[in-house]
Amino acid sequence: MSFLPPPRPARPAPPPIPAPVLRQDGFRHVNVPQGEYQVSLDPTTMLTTILGSCVAACLYDPVAKVGGMNHFLLAHPHGNQILDPVTQQRYGVHAMELLINAMLRHGAQRPRLRAHLYGGGNLHSGMQAIGTANGDFARAFLADEGIPLLAQDLGGKFARRVEFQPALGRARSKIVADTPVDRVAAPPPRRVPAPIDDGDVDLF
Repeated sequence: MSFLPPPRPARPAPPPIPAPVLRQDGFRHVNVPQGEYQVSLDPTTMLTTILGSCVAACLYDPVAKVGGMNHFLLAHPHGNQILDPVTQQRYGVHAMELLINAMLRHGAQRPRLRAHLYGGGNLHSGMQAIGTANGDFARAFLADEGIPLLAQDLGGKFARRVEFQPALGRARSKIVADTPVDRVAAPPPRRVPAPIDDGDVDLF
């Protein structure tokens, strides 16, 4: 008598985008927390997140007018670690594929995808350069997949607030200070020096 192996758990669908109130800037702001992703065709949706060592990839199809953002903690899981479908989204090797596949389901085509990358800061001295490793992974992934990287704001020793208009492919990255951000460990809090200018970087 043969026994069939148990079915593999299905990959989770992205959580449904809530319907926040339209703000004064004309956009509905939707936060993308660590270990999640969002995809939208709505030109009034603004995807937002705050990044420390984490990286957010913003992908866009200029023909289908669909875009999305992910937010991953580390590039790869440790060793042979077994992950449930939800935990997989915390790692870039899974988060990138999940975002791309969700966009394809919304009408995007892989050859048309364009990318922006943000985050990858190393905020705490004396710790492993996790942010650098995350940024290096994201750039290598895009190169391997043949997805053009149109803009990037990676590295440094500061946190960033990122805003992305997924249906328009427009993004803004701003340096922020004294803001809770993603952490792999929980070292004592350290103030991020305020920049000389306002820190806005518009990347279209």
